[in-house]
Amino acid sequence: MFTSIYSMYNDSALNIIFGIVIAVLCAFFISIATTPVIRTLAFKFGVTDIPKDNRRMHSKEMPLMGGVAIFIAFAFTSLIFCSPSKAFFGMLIGNLIIVATGIIDDKYDMNPCIKLLLQIAAALVAVLSGNVIEQVNLLGHTLVFGAFAPFITIIWITAITNAVNLIDGLDGLSCGISTISAITLLLTLIRTDTNLNVVCMIAILVGSCLGFLPFNFNPARIFMGDTGALFLGYTLSVLSIQGCFKFNGIISFWIPLLIFALPLADTAFAFFRRIFKKQSPFRSDREHLHHRLIDKGFDQKHAVMILYAVSCMLGIAAIVYSFGWKIKSLIIAVCSILILYFNLNFSFERKDIAKQQDEQIEKDTPDSK
Repeated sequence: MFTSIYSMYNDSALNIIFGIVIAVLCAFFISIATTPVIRTLAFKFGVTDIPKDNRRMHSKEMPLMGGVAIFIAFAFTSLIFCSPSKAFFGMLIGNLIIVATGIIDDKYDMNPCIKLLLQIAAALVAVLSGNVIEQVNLLGHTLVFGAFAPFITIIWITAITNAVNLIDGLDGLSCGISTISAITLLLTLIRTDTNLNVVCMIAILVGSCLGFLPFNFNPARIFMGDTGALFLGYTLSVLSIQGCFKFNGIISFWIPLLIFALPLADTAFAFFRRIFKKQSPFRSDREHLHHRLIDKGFDQKHAVMILYAVSCMLGIAAIVYSFGWKIKSLIIAVCSILILYFNLNFSFERKDIAKQQDEQIEKDTPDSK
């Protein structure tokens, strides 16, 4: 347990920390080495994204399926460095379902309802393997779910999985937000009696993402695609269950809620926005937070950095809350929301940007495509 590790200055504690660092480096280098191979395969098998509308922020054909490299790095390193358990293998089986779903969707643009059913199936595998939210700590009170625990867990996993996927709209955005969320989750858990195996897996996920990000930053050479976004969302949701909710609700529900606040808020707004417009909640649109920042005149790099900053501040609010400083946490969270609000509403607006992007896409895209 990390609580005792940091109070013990002995060889055992140093060996554990050293082992986790080696695991992170292993995942990092596997991700770096694997990404160019996946990029080549994506082009070879035609798993690419060709800009067809103004939701796309790129103007040329881009390879998808980059999430396969992150998955390989995470799965391979975890199998080497982490202790086997029913929950662990259940998560990996769920990962396989999610990655397969993402690859098919990247290639053939899967029906949203079928994709959702496959996500629920992967969530069910996690639940059956013991990854269940049995109770949470809410405002100092323990809320026990009882017979509803499996259903609550499936909703949580599916919500986070889709939230990370829907925010994947700019170069490096979803992968970067996921990395920030994983680091925040890691920092909050090392102060508790969380299973060391969970801490190691979260650290490995961070290393896997960091190895992919150099290829995904603007201008990106490869996209994660739904393969990567769904994988990261699913894995983060399951690891948050193992770390925050498993067996007891020692960590307040507000901590994981703050950690995933940005993608969850963007997803919630998208669903309500589409429903109010009497549209399908699964219908794509160009009104996500990152689209609105672009329409305010920010380029991709600055829009991504703003959302990184907001996610980091929300993460800091979660860490501060874990120390018991609730008022300070609230102040930081409110400040982060205000910063995003002012950037969305008081920046120089370019109302013609969507039209300009459409014209540029038509100009750069060959007629044969």
